Amino acid sequence: MSNKTPSSSSAPRIVYCPTCHKPVAWTAENPSRPFCSARCQSSDLGAWANEEYRIAQAEPDAGSDE
Repeated sequence: MSNKTPSSSSAPRIVYCPTCHKPVAWTAENPSRPFCSARCQSSDLGAWANEEYRIAQAEPDAGSDE
């Protein structure tokens, strides 16, 4: 039986930066992951602070007293 897990392969997992969509290696050496850089990370944080992103809220039931 091997102690290796599927995520311990030699090739790093590739994800895409949520801000600029560049491919990014998901490794411990990248402190900004999942972003490609601190600049993209800061840009995303600024968008949240400016309320450019919103989390959807469930609509209350029509028969609810709330």
